[in-house]
Amino acid sequence: MPFNEKLKEFAQKNHMKGKGPLCVALVVTQHGKKLGLPLDPKALLTEGGGQVIGLGKSAVQCILKTHGIDRVLAEEGGRTSRGSVGNMRKYVAFLNELHTSGPVDFELLEAWWIERVREFFSGKPFVLRFDASKSLRAVIRDLLSQAEKRQAQANGSTFVGTMLQHLVGAKLNLLLDVPLQHHGANVADDVSGREGDFIVEDVAIHVTTAPSEALIRKCRRNLDNGMKPVIITIYRGAVLAEGLAEQADMADRLDIFEVEQFIAGNLYEIGKFAQAGRRTTAEQLISEYNAIVDECETDPSLRIDLAR
Repeated sequence: MPFNEKLKEFAQKNHMKGKGPLCVALVVTQHGKKLGLPLDPKALLTEGGGQVIGLGKSAVQCILKTHGIDRVLAEEGGRTSRGSVGNMRKYVAFLNELHTSGPVDFELLEAWWIERVREFFSGKPFVLRFDASKSLRAVIRDLLSQAEKRQAQANGSTFVGTMLQHLVGAKLNLLLDVPLQHHGANVADDVSGREGDFIVEDVAIHVTTAPSEALIRKCRRNLDNGMKPVIITIYRGAVLAEGLAEQADMADRLDIFEVEQFIAGNLYEIGKFAQAGRRTTAEQLISEYNAIVDECETDPSLRIDLAR
């Protein structure tokens, strides 16, 4: 496998595209340049093992400056980012494995990570425009429309499905006392052993833009296992899901919700039907959504900004 492909595979598999992981990659690459390979991960830890040696804003910005980048990647340089030590260990293991196949070109390696930094800075988030004169369904629909347009311009991407899953996950987090376990949108249920995208008590929630016969079969398995299946999808998907459920003689055994109504209804309820409450709840929803994206996805452009 070509060098660039190996790096790409590593970054995707280990979610190394957020600002914290990028800081770790740049600093550890510098350690590799100075110390050579193989690296000992223990030698890259501060006393007590709580942080990566040299991981801080000044070190990261110094590296970026040599490549003509003045923007701040992370105020703490990734030092306080959750998982920095774990990311360091994974990256060191990757570098050491590369080393077994021959010399590692650290200049090429650093240049690859710098390109990821440029991509991070260029990624534009979606924008939630909270217009009090519009229905909440229209506000949610506008978000999904932005994702549809971006998806149409990026062949093979699944922006709509990813946004859909994490908006639903964020909404459920607001409702529940204990936050749910979240997964990347591309992590299949079958691979992870999950009964659905989200499990709440005895309810298996399936989030999809395109309901299929396979999904209906999965819902039947939910029923066989004593669970209550729920499908949350876009408007076109809801019509399709209802038809598939009828064909499978399951129409009266599962619930199908259109996502705009599913989310908007709770914004009203949690916000106590007050205008200020609706806006506050919408802000909380987006905050939860962004936290999930930061944790589960590698593309920062999936985040949502609030228009002011």
